[in-house]
Amino acid sequence: MALSREERARFLAEPHTGALSVDAGPGRAPLTVPIWYQYAPGGELWILTGAASRKAELIRAAGRFTLMADTTQPSVRYVSVEGPVVSWERTTREQLTEMSARYLPADKVEGYVEWSWKEHGEQTTVRMRPERWLSADMGTV
Repeated sequence: MALSREERARFLAEPHTGALSVDAGPGRAPLTVPIWYQYAPGGELWILTGAASRKAELIRAAGRFTLMADTTQPSVRYVSVEGPVVSWERTTREQLTEMSARYLPADKVEGYVEWSWKEHGEQTTVRMRPERWLSADMGTV
């Protein structure tokens, strides 16, 4: 059964690891990779990625991407959103901290941010406007 508009927005706002897919070009299947993301109901979804990464290059070329989040506990559910990229910006330390705090225990955030800021090089924040949604709640396993 499909989730309601409110249910799917609430689900996507939870801190799931997403699966990002983007067109990889002629003769290639889409590039699909796990990724942290941020989303608030009714807003834009955003991700962080290396400024010179293959993922960033492909998203620039395609101008859009899909992100799917799922869970198997307490029931099998998923939400998938697809839409156009609406902005690119150099990632700030505040954005990295916000994203890290979404996924890591509070006592690990500062250390991770310090490490990531030094080790990952320049990061890019990519914002996408969700246009197409797919969702399902398949019940308990």
